[in-house]
Amino acid sequence: MRGGPAAAAFAAMTLLAVPAAAASLVVEVEGVAPGGGRVWVAVCAGGLDEASCGDGQSAPAEAGAHRFAFDLPPGTYAVLAYQDSNGNGRPDRTALGLPVEPYGLSNGAGRRARPDFASAAFTLGERGAGIRVRLLRALGGR
Repeated sequence: MRGGPAAAAFAAMTLLAVPAAAASLVVEVEGVAPGGGRVWVAVCAGGLDEASCGDGQSAPAEAGAHRFAFDLPPGTYAVLAYQDSNGNGRPDRTALGLPVEPYGLSNGAGRRARPDFASAAFTLGERGAGIRVRLLRALGGR
């Protein structure tokens, strides 16, 4: 056998360096209002700021529920969703920073207090997970 113990050790280390398999995360967004725009969903790692919520998808907003699927490494995440009712590509806010358009986070975070990553976080295991996010309006309405 060519290479000896050093080659065998290198081969074993190479096999250990293979990344863990991705886990499937299915996000169901409920409460989409009729009237157009798009529904946006982002998966966040470590925070709720734009830089932490890089993995996202969108679909045309049609009343009812929408389903989004992500393949991610197991870990701790939060899900942020909103309906871009006016189609400007961003979540609109009041001068005080309150969302104007329907929004929601995993675990129902942000309904009674300012949302933070810890309150929206969940663990995605190797078997995957399903998360439901309900869109509501901060300023009355649904």
